[in-house]
Amino acid sequence: MMPQHSPAPSAWQRIQTAWGLPDLAGKGRFVTANLIDSLGNGLVAAFTVVFFVKTTSLSLVAVGAALTAGQLLVLPVPLFVGRLLDKCGPRIVVAAGNWISVAGFIGFLFSHAAWQIVLWQFVVQLGSTAFWMGSSPLTVLVARGVERARWFGFVRALRNVGVGFGGAASAVALSIGTVAGLRAVMVINVVTFAVAGWLVITLRGADTSEAADAGPAEPKPAEPEQAAGETTGPPSGGYRTVLKDTRYLRLVATNVSFVFASTVITVLLAVYAVDNLDVGAWIVGVIVVLNAAMVALLQTLASRWIEARKPVTVLVLALLFNAAAFAVFGTLLVLPGWAVIAGLLIAMVLYTVAEMLSSPPTSELSVVMAPEHLRGRYLGVYQLSWSVGGAVAPALLTALLEGGAALPWMFLTAISVLAVPLVIGLDRGPAATSEGAPAGDVAPAEQLDGDPVG
Repeated sequence: MMPQHSPAPSAWQRIQTAWGLPDLAGKGRFVTANLIDSLGNGLVAAFTVVFFVKTTSLSLVAVGAALTAGQLLVLPVPLFVGRLLDKCGPRIVVAAGNWISVAGFIGFLFSHAAWQIVLWQFVVQLGSTAFWMGSSPLTVLVARGVERARWFGFVRALRNVGVGFGGAASAVALSIGTVAGLRAVMVINVVTFAVAGWLVITLRGADTSEAADAGPAEPKPAEPEQAAGETTGPPSGGYRTVLKDTRYLRLVATNVSFVFASTVITVLLAVYAVDNLDVGAWIVGVIVVLNAAMVALLQTLASRWIEARKPVTVLVLALLFNAAAFAVFGTLLVLPGWAVIAGLLIAMVLYTVAEMLSSPPTSELSVVMAPEHLRGRYLGVYQLSWSVGGAVAPALLTALLEGGAALPWMFLTAISVLAVPLVIGLDRGPAATSEGAPAGDVAPAEQLDGDPVG
């Protein structure tokens, strides 16, 4: 018999392999929905405060307080969204999240009083919470058990590009400065979020029984320890089961350190560099652009490297890179002026490497460590690390900065190092896990955008 030869890879397949991109065939709607949603987030994040200052008679302080109040009201919402995830699935929750945000943005257009801003900010953040809680399990569903690290990395890079372009478009609108221009941006945001929701809800799906035909699954982390007498199968346990799962709670606690780290650019960097290091504000812009460019260009390459290694190993490295970055940021106080700019660049590179390493494994573990029948509730608890951490970090870090320029960096370094023991052992589960994968370990497969299963 003549030996059979596989066809030579196409140019696009070679690019996918070289850059660590996942197989995008048949995933157009999912990719487009993420890109559109990212553009919308970039648009609104950059100009919400200015929008209300320009379109209402409220002061800057009143607008800021109203937006903060609306966001604080959302803190308990993840626990309710978790129940919906278990009942409805991630696709419906993600689409609903986009459409709830649409309702909030329409409300923004007609808001004139502080209470109206509080109300519609709550609605927008409710939609955002639903989107983010459903995004990771939907990504696992799209990956169908393979290339999960690449998919999480690709989605993150895609979102960085979208947010960057959205922010740039928003800056153009702000430079025009007219109320009509600002309202036009908000209308565009309404349209983009509505389209993103439609793309997600129209992803065509197959019966979950076809999971066996979805192809070989990657090795996954061991499933969480079960509470005494708990079995996988019919829904049971609720949040009490989640709170008894100490391994998952260690992941949540570890993520708190990454949440605090994620606020450095928005909360600390500019005021620290300008007021304490006496450098020009331009350098802050340069290193922020450096961060965004590195994530957009290198995240998929990092994900290709990550997928060949244990998630626990990658998370330990991410924590150590964060600790090193924060230590460098803090020591810049004692460096001569000529070395400060170089130090800022080095610290930002270390910080960005930690960001790229931490995102895929934390997103993946938050899903696959949860039993499938309680996955929504598990993700509800996980999301609290983002909601509560994101609310506490600005107040705590700025208070520390007020007490001493080195204090926030010492705190961030300490929590990064202290999180390392929490990570170690997350990949070790009960011996019974080697006998077969329970329901929580195999993501259901769906046929997406007409892509054939198998």
